[in-house]
Amino acid sequence: MSKATEKIRVASPDERYGKADAAWRKSAIRKTVRARLGEMAPGYERCMYCGESRGTSVDHFEPVARNPLRTFDWLNHLLACTTCNSHEKREQFPVDEDGNPLLIDPTAEDPFDHLRLTLTLGVYRSRTPKGQATINVFGLNKPGLVKGRMHARKVVTSALRDWGRAHERDRADEMLEHVQTVQDQPMADVCQSMLREALSPGADVVFSESLDLLVLLRREDLRSALLR
Repeated sequence: MSKATEKIRVASPDERYGKADAAWRKSAIRKTVRARLGEMAPGYERCMYCGESRGTSVDHFEPVARNPLRTFDWLNHLLACTTCNSHEKREQFPVDEDGNPLLIDPTAEDPFDHLRLTLTLGVYRSRTPKGQATINVFGLNKPGLVKGRMHARKVVTSALRDWGRAHERDRADEMLEHVQTVQDQPMADVCQSMLREALSPGADVVFSESLDLLVLLRREDLRSALLR
């Protein structure tokens, strides 16, 4: 990847984008990057932006047209679904008045520093301008995604309660199955948000109607298994 980058670097600034775009399209490196990102993605190779659909392509977080020298930069590659990559984000890359990116970079930032998921509604609220820009560009509050998150919460809740019952019977194999159910389903952000909210100061309010679930979410052994 460094050799490919150097070939782009030695070209004149006006030629870099064309060379970078052509090099990426015909490079065998692309397949390797796609495979590695698939291994890292949650569940069954879910999109690293929306978390719902299967990731089908490699997206350049900072577009090649904006920065050709990052075409083969490992940290600039994310697994994305067709909707997020080709229909939502496309070449969008908003920046602030100082030129700093306004999209959350999941390779370097914790998305929950900029976003908060309202679990009862399945809707994202922004904590920062970067969070709002990310919601807007990726359409994170589209009705389909909102419904998906609400369904995911039901699945996670059911699986965690099943884990609790299996734990009471000392059924390690069943406990593992229930953890796997949570990890494999789409919308991994829902479980992550639940785990975070369980340790927040207002957890008793958030889980007021399911205090048994709150107890489970605070168990260190279960948290460790889910985050493994």
